[in-house]
Amino acid sequence: MKDGQRNEHVVMTAADMGRALRRIAHEILERNKGVEGLVLVGMYTRGVPLAFRLAQAIKEFEGQEVPVGSLDIGPYRDDIPSRGTTFPLRRSHMPVDIDGRKVILVDDVLYTGRSIRAALDALMDFGRPSKVQLVVLVDRGHRELPIRPDYVGRNIPTSRWEEVHVRLVEVDGRDEVVIVRPPEEEGDEE
Repeated sequence: MKDGQRNEHVVMTAADMGRALRRIAHEILERNKGVEGLVLVGMYTRGVPLAFRLAQAIKEFEGQEVPVGSLDIGPYRDDIPSRGTTFPLRRSHMPVDIDGRKVILVDDVLYTGRSIRAALDALMDFGRPSKVQLVVLVDRGHRELPIRPDYVGRNIPTSRWEEVHVRLVEVDGRDEVVIVRPPEEEGDEE
């Protein structure tokens, strides 16, 4: 690898992702004894298409549709000023009243837990679900808050210096999960 290049390593292929999502769909159905009262809510950006994919898998297994909503957590994040980054605001949408329903929150990567904390705050502005469960395609560890997913596609231990990128056809033109390692410094040896 040349100095300054980022090193990417594919850890989930499109086929791996499809299998993981189908397994999670089955687990959701088993744990909740069917689709009664379920609503899937994807977190922008990549949680939204993942939620739609889960809804499609559930429909294939059960023959019933599960409503899918989208959630913008930008205004609820507590780490934006420290990151010096702004995110475009998107419109959150709940297809049904979530009061008393079982909400399945869907995100691509679970890391510190701060995005999930923000999502829970945002969700409560829409109502009071009877239960909230969390789906993540990738759990990379390094939690800063006591957040634990109910459904995980794959646990992928990482260092804090590595990044996990989920790429989806709907957003990025292809399906894969990669670990990106920072560029090596000149003179570093492996």
